Amino acid sequence: QVQLQESGGGLVQAGGSLRLSCEALGNIGNIKSMGWHRQAPGKQRELVAVISSGDTTSYTDSVKGRFTISRDNAKNTVYLQMNSLKPEDTAVYYCNIVARGVFKQYDYWGQGTQVTVSS
Repeated sequence: QVQLQESGGGLVQAGGSLRLSCEALGNIGNIKSMGWHRQAPGKQRELVAVISSGDTTSYTDSVKGRFTISRDNAKNTVYLQMNSLKPEDTAVYYCNIVARGVFKQYDYWGQGTQVTVSS
């Protein structure tokens, strides 16, 4: 029914940039928030950035000033612009979209895209 299609990951040198995209395919309903999480080997998954239905954005401290989250409502797409990348940013990045249906909340996840930053 609903799939989140991620793209934009890859291998970059420290200081470089990547732009991740996540498009929601299918009848996703009323989107409440769109965000990005990441998980590095041996680490817990952490929230990186989120944008709400009211366009309020939040970032984890380690990426503030370097990452920017944005969305295109017409395309049901969320982006993560990542600048000044560091090796510590290496992780699998997961798109997350929270939507509210008539009777319950839905929590959708992308398949993950690998971001590797070399020193």
